[in-house]
Amino acid sequence: MIRFWQQRIKRGIVTEHPEFDEEITAIRRQIKDEVKKSFAGSLAIRMVDSGSCNACEAECNALGNPYYDLERLGIHFVASPRHADVMLLSGVLTYNMLPHVLDAWEQIPSPKWLITLGDCPAMQAPFSPTFAIKGPAGEHLPVAYHISGCPPSPEAIMRGLLEFLKTL
Repeated sequence: MIRFWQQRIKRGIVTEHPEFDEEITAIRRQIKDEVKKSFAGSLAIRMVDSGSCNACEAECNALGNPYYDLERLGIHFVASPRHADVMLLSGVLTYNMLPHVLDAWEQIPSPKWLITLGDCPAMQAPFSPTFAIKGPAGEHLPVAYHISGCPPSPEAIMRGLLEFLKTL
């Protein structure tokens, strides 16, 4: 154990500090201010996948890494719709998922908002309404904001969340 600490002291700190882009830093500051103003510092998001390729979900997972770190800005992804303020809907709204999406929407306490993520919920993807696809989501739910892209980058998602927060 003594040898470990001697090597540790001799080696010093070996991790690097992330170099943040100035634009991302400004967006982070604005998001934190808007969440603090509109949601008393804590915005809970329930992400619902209604039939996607999981690309949008992977980009949302990146928002939790130390570089973007939405948790520190007051935005939390929650497992239960009963704890959520906002539903983040991704994927083509399929016939089989429509009742579950509507059920999750009903469980979110009012006031509540729906943000669609990616091109699929707005039917901008290469899909068309068929017996299996019941999109676009705006026909079944009140969409408050749409974040476009296939998939949208984490920066685009952050910008979209900021624009949504500014509309409140």
